[in-house]
Amino acid sequence: MPELPDVAVYVERLTALLAGEPLERIRLASPWVLRSVTPPPTALEGRRLTGVSRIGKRIVLEFEGDLFAVIHLMVAGRLRRREPGAAVPRKRGLAAFDFPTATILLTEEGTRKRASIHVVAGRDGLAGFDRGGVEPLEADAAGFAGAIRRERHTLKRALTDPRLVSGIGGAYADEILHRARLSPMARTDRLTDDEVERLRVAAASVLTDWTERLRAEVGDGFPEKVTAFHEQMAVHGKAGEPCPVCAAPVQRIVYADNETNYCPGCQTGGRILADRSLSRLLRDDFPRTLEDLEE
Repeated sequence: MPELPDVAVYVERLTALLAGEPLERIRLASPWVLRSVTPPPTALEGRRLTGVSRIGKRIVLEFEGDLFAVIHLMVAGRLRRREPGAAVPRKRGLAAFDFPTATILLTEEGTRKRASIHVVAGRDGLAGFDRGGVEPLEADAAGFAGAIRRERHTLKRALTDPRLVSGIGGAYADEILHRARLSPMARTDRLTDDEVERLRVAAASVLTDWTERLRAEVGDGFPEKVTAFHEQMAVHGKAGEPCPVCAAPVQRIVYADNETNYCPGCQTGGRILADRSLSRLLRDDFPRTLEDLEE
C-alpha cells in the first residue's frame, strides 16, 4: 500500500506537472471506482487544478469552485502519467484524468478492486476523510505520546491505525519499529516515556529519509515503481536475511493478508515472536530464541 512517503511524492509531482491546468475530461473505466454520487464527476471538467494535497494515505486533487477529487489507492492502486488522451488499460485501468499536457491514469494491479475516487464539494465535505490521527512529521512529543497511548494496542497496530497516526502502513511501521529498537508486539500502555520518544523520533526520521530517497529517485519524472518492498529497507520484506545492524536473521509473522517483519537481535532481546499458524504447526519445535533458531 502506498504510504506517506509514496503519497507525498505523488502529491509533489502532480503539483509540479499539472497545477494550473484545466481538467478537460474524466473517464471512468470501472463503475465501482466512483464511491460518491453528488456532485457528479463531470462537475470537475473545465475547472483548473488549483492544488494537490494529502489526507493520510489519500491524494486530494483540488479544483476551482471548491471541488475535490479524493483518490485512495488502497493496496494495489497506482497513478500513471501518460501522453494526453492515453487509453485506459483494459484489465487494470480504473479511470483517467485528462489534462492538456498529460493524462493521469488510475490503475489497480490486484484483483480485489479496493481503490476509490470520491468527488466532494466544499472543505466541510473534505474534512470527513480525515481519520483524526496525528501527523508523524508534525506532532510534538506530547501530541504523539497522547495518540500512541490513546488505546491499548500492540505498537504495530497503533502505528498503522489512521485514527491514531496518519499515513503509516505495514511497511514503514516495520522500519520505524526497527529503528526505534522496539518490539512490534509491545503494548502501548506499557511503554516508558523514553520508548515513546524513541518511537516518535524514529517515525519522523524513517519517513523523512524515505521521502527524500523516493523524491531523488523520481527526480523530474513521475513515480512509476511504487512498491512496499525496497532493497534498502532494513527489515520489511527481508525475512531470513541478516539484519543490517546486528546480522541476526530477520523474522516474519504472517496473519491474514498482513505480515510483520522484525529483528530479534535489535527489537525483542533475542526472543522469537510466535507466529500463530507456524507455532501450531511446529508446536514444541518452534524456536523461542535466536539460539534455538541457530540450533
